[in-house]
Amino acid sequence: MAAILGVSSAALYGFLYRSFSHQLNHQLRTLAQAAVPSLDTVKTEGRRSLDEDLPWRDLFLYKEQSLEWFDDDRNLLARQGSDFPDIPLSKSLPSTDPNPGLPEIQYRGQLRVMTIAVYADDLDGKTLQLEGYLRASQSTQRMNATLNHLRLGLGLGGVTALCLASISSLYLTRQAVKPMQQSFQRLTQFAADASHELRNPLTRISIATEIMMGHPDQLKPSDIKKLTTITHATEQMKRLIDDVLFLTRTDAAYVPMARKESADISLHEMLLNLAERFESQAQVKGINFQKRLLINLSVKGNANQLERLFSNLLENAIKYTRKGGRVTLSLNKYRQNAIVSIRDTGIGIPSEYLPFVFRRFWRVEQSKAQDGNGFGLGLAIAETIAKQHRGEILVNSQEGIGTCFQVKLPLT
Repeated sequence: MAAILGVSSAALYGFLYRSFSHQLNHQLRTLAQAAVPSLDTVKTEGRRSLDEDLPWRDLFLYKEQSLEWFDDDRNLLARQGSDFPDIPLSKSLPSTDPNPGLPEIQYRGQLRVMTIAVYADDLDGKTLQLEGYLRASQSTQRMNATLNHLRLGLGLGGVTALCLASISSLYLTRQAVKPMQQSFQRLTQFAADASHELRNPLTRISIATEIMMGHPDQLKPSDIKKLTTITHATEQMKRLIDDVLFLTRTDAAYVPMARKESADISLHEMLLNLAERFESQAQVKGINFQKRLLINLSVKGNANQLERLFSNLLENAIKYTRKGGRVTLSLNKYRQNAIVSIRDTGIGIPSEYLPFVFRRFWRVEQSKAQDGNGFGLGLAIAETIAKQHRGEILVNSQEGIGTCFQVKLPLT
């Protein structure tokens, strides 16, 4: 809309400018041509003949024009009017041979000057002889003032039209988006309801398998193996449903967590508890687990969600780090933010895949081969929780060297 208004205003301004300029040139040419018969009188009788001629005085009294008479040697003979250009005659004007070209137009400050050459028939009647020059001038002050008002009007009008168009476009856009928003809300509500309802049959399956496995003497070894597979698949489905339900609920009403809905959380204590839990897992796998936690750092948020965020990152770090590797958990302060870093020496992520690691259900081929139980939702959930807490999560990784996730959260 701004481009359309700008082009339209520029086109209108250009058209009016050309029209005013053409009108001014026409007035100057008319004045110069009307004064052609007086050149011979001025050459013979001088300026006195102009002072006695009332029509000339009346002409220059009411208009911002002036007129100058020159002989064929470019000498000034007389002048009439108020404003005169302080420039000599143009050298491009003809001095001997007639030139049927256009009049010479010059600009001097706020004056527009038009000069024409005057010819008369020679004695033989076959050739033209240069008699002199006439130079007409007119102030462009009035035209410039009109154009300035025009520019101001176009500017104010364009801004007003743009504001009105923006408001109306915003209103119409919201009206057009409402059906899509309603459809999205119904879809997210359906996904939430479906995820919730799926938990009931999975719970019954889990209870039934637990009861059956509680009587191993009545089962064959092959049946126990099948029930174990069913139990494992049921737990996977429960975790998947929990993750999908969490993401669906956050999508349905995605806003940063309000201050009144959050509490002060000591990151040092939370990370220390998580470190104790995952340190034992790292030892079982033969991984060196290190922690460097700065004390007295607190943030506003939901403790369960933040714990889930850091648990997902720590679980991935230990899962994709080989025996003899190292996982480092650190907590630092940078300006008014707490920085939680989880660094590992695992398999790493290829650089071309880094823009996709937070996509839902997306997994690197190496991670699929190493762990077939994941669904690719852990990092998506971590990013969602970080955004809900007005923070962000960054990743830096090199294939075969390791990965580092940094979570930045505003301090209280």
